[in-house]
Amino acid sequence: MQIFELKCKAYIKKDFSFFESFWIVSKFISFSLAKETQFLQEHNKNRFKTYSFSSFVECEKNKPPKEIKEGTLLCFKIRTIDKKLAFLLPKLLEQNTNNQFFSVVTTSLKTIKPFYITELYTLTPTVISIENEGFWSLKNGDIIFLQKRLHENLVKKYEQFYSDITPTQNFIQLLELKNKTPQFLSIKKQNQTIKLLGNKFRIVPHEDEISQKLAFLALGVGLGEKNTLGGGFVV
Repeated sequence: MQIFELKCKAYIKKDFSFFESFWIVSKFISFSLAKETQFLQEHNKNRFKTYSFSSFVECEKNKPPKEIKEGTLLCFKIRTIDKKLAFLLPKLLEQNTNNQFFSVVTTSLKTIKPFYITELYTLTPTVISIENEGFWSLKNGDIIFLQKRLHENLVKKYEQFYSDITPTQNFIQLLELKNKTPQFLSIKKQNQTIKLLGNKFRIVPHEDEISQKLAFLALGVGLGEKNTLGGGFVV
């Protein structure tokens, strides 16, 4: 298993809010992928996707911008475990020049090989849905339930992408909630903006081989749900 990380430098064509940036980047990536038949077919399947992406940051300072303004250069990252996607994506992104919000002007690709992970931080809100109750939050929060769902989600992803595994324990040794106020992802459907409630976490994974494999997978495809909408991007 290895992860391919694509750092993208974007030229901003018009002002938009940081809150809007998640669905804007998500749409940009999915539109770019749709130009390649193989990726379009894969994208339309009801399966876990092989990539995740970060929010915009200032390229030099590597921190979120105060504003996203026309005429500025900002950076974001895409990570994937799909080698073919990683090497085709730069061309597909740079050819997507008619997007009204931004264009990708340069990309750089690096490979991340498995390493021992001591902790994970989610940079974007991590979304976990609860049947008939919306999304997990501090208000309705059960930490044990949250850990169980985060673990099960990663196990399902691993088994879809690789092979069956039999964990002997939850991969999470310690989970710390980092936000004190609600965090949101946004999606736009039929001119309506929909908020998806999420949270940011610090996670210490267990040391055993399977836990480490799951933690490493999270770095590539994201933690929790809605990863192709910007959810659960991990460092």
